[in-house]
Amino acid sequence: MRILASLFAATALTSVSAQAADLEVTHWWTSGGEAAAVAKFAEAFNASTDNTWVDGAIAGSGGTARPIIVSRIIGGDPMGAFQFNHGRQAEELIEAGLLRDMTAVAEAEGWTDIVNPPSLLDACTVDGKIYCAPVNIHSWQWLWLSNGAFEKAGLEVPTTWDEFVAAGPALREAGIQPLALGGQPWQSAGLFNVLIVALAGPDVFQAVYGDHDTDLAAGDVMARVFNAAADAREMADGSSVQDWNQATNMVITDAAGGQVMGDWAQGEFAVAGETAGEDYSCLPGLGVNEVISTGGDAFYFPVVDDPEITAAQDELAKVLLSPETQVSFNLAKGSLPIRGDVDLATANDCMKKGLEILAAGNTLPDVNMLNTEDTNNQLNDLFVEFFNDKSITPEAAQERFVSIIENAD
Repeated sequence: MRILASLFAATALTSVSAQAADLEVTHWWTSGGEAAAVAKFAEAFNASTDNTWVDGAIAGSGGTARPIIVSRIIGGDPMGAFQFNHGRQAEELIEAGLLRDMTAVAEAEGWTDIVNPPSLLDACTVDGKIYCAPVNIHSWQWLWLSNGAFEKAGLEVPTTWDEFVAAGPALREAGIQPLALGGQPWQSAGLFNVLIVALAGPDVFQAVYGDHDTDLAAGDVMARVFNAAADAREMADGSSVQDWNQATNMVITDAAGGQVMGDWAQGEFAVAGETAGEDYSCLPGLGVNEVISTGGDAFYFPVVDDPEITAAQDELAKVLLSPETQVSFNLAKGSLPIRGDVDLATANDCMKKGLEILAAGNTLPDVNMLNTEDTNNQLNDLFVEFFNDKSITPEAAQERFVSIIENAD
């Protein structure tokens, strides 16, 4: 009996070992705060499964990483899992049959009951099948302000966008860059989209991008947004950094008064040892329309002809949405969890503001859920040109904007 028991134990161990896999996970989280956050995923996966997370970070941004990820998958060299944003970015890969249907895992784990808001899981669903694991809620709708910069300039910290614009000249006089803005195209387009929501309202944002309402896009309410973008361009003049986290660092070091950036900026503040409410302040919806967009990140799983990798993919999907992982990752990332049944008592003041807005249901879809990648790239091109070239008038930019909306997919 002892021999049989020993043989059974050896067989069981061999079976477990045979199922273990090195799983390459590709993402573009490479800044200090992002690296600290993604490490939480790797630690949880390695600790709770027999598999190993092999980090496949691509330096840069999503705009740099996505073409590389797609090229590898189409070229027959898929990674085990990869990060995309919630929305329509993976549509073509799904249509080509290159990504796994994860519905069985989602049903077994009860994702439809725990993912909040449901639109996050909807964004992973095509023809009734779930293709990705949402991991966080990231909102663009934030203005981050350096308390030290305003103190140096002898100013009160603004509470609205208009107050921030009015403070611009005094900040410059004090040798402080009013608005930090990096050179990556998506930053310019993101800033403009935040202005739409704050100054024109969530309904206009939805109608223009979701319904392709060209009359609204060409109207007076959007003209106000383009004029505000011209104000932002003036305030950003002299901001010579490229990457978003470099712009965030200008706020952290009090070299800039503020930055319009998603709540992922909180990860950089955390790594720098900054305290919300003391060292920096945050204005959701620019202090005008307190809403958050329910964008964020999700992981997709390429089809592979390897049962060990497939099993590891299933395990990773489960770990990503587990309560413990949701807490550790999102506290480090500065994002909100996709499940409402976790304890975030240690969240900072800005994160708590986001949680309150989410609980109140003041949300709107992320631009990636409304636009195709092609439309977003056209908008990126328009706004990087606009913010770099003062000869482009708000009226001329609005005309080009209307044309993009009119021809959007």
